[in-house]
Amino acid sequence: MGTLTAPAPWKQLLLSAMESNSHLRHSSYIQLATIGCNGRPSNRTVVFRGFQEDSDKIQIHTDCRSRKIEELKNCPFAEICWYFTDSWEQFRINGTVDMIDGSDPDPVKLEQREKCWFSTSLRSRLQYLGPHPGLPDPSEETPAQVFLDPSAGPAAAFCVLVLDPQQVDFLNLKSNQGVTFSSTQSPNGDKCWTSERVNP
Repeated sequence: MGTLTAPAPWKQLLLSAMESNSHLRHSSYIQLATIGCNGRPSNRTVVFRGFQEDSDKIQIHTDCRSRKIEELKNCPFAEICWYFTDSWEQFRINGTVDMIDGSDPDPVKLEQREKCWFSTSLRSRLQYLGPHPGLPDPSEETPAQVFLDPSAGPAAAFCVLVLDPQQVDFLNLKSNQGVTFSSTQSPNGDKCWTSERVNP
């Protein structure tokens, strides 16, 4: 049995912000920034797909053929920016990203990938059967209809990104409050968090 670790102190702030903004459809959209292979910033909007089990690790679904995969293979560091428009709260979550695709040798990770696949709608799953993202579209014709067996396992292009937070910058513009949460590892390997009030 694994050692129980204290929950990340920023996670409850985030869960509260998600709850108070849940009536807004866009509250589950986050910006994910990576470092491009050319050394320049690379940013896009993705969907928050929940925390990995009972941890503070954040899950995102993506296409194995997308540019962000090559960027993360080149440099695994990334940052999420999440702004909640009703409560005026911003979270910048910095960490490293683990990629889980169909070639992963770890059966636990493959099981996690399959669970993520079946947690999404059929419409979302169909996106992974389409043409290679980012490549030129040579045809102006309507693409052929793609059919998907609802019981079929993950498409080859389906990938789960798991961001392991190392630093979280929290900003509340209503209360004019800023807090930086930083993680360190204890001697037994557990993640420990410290917090510091900062000027917003």
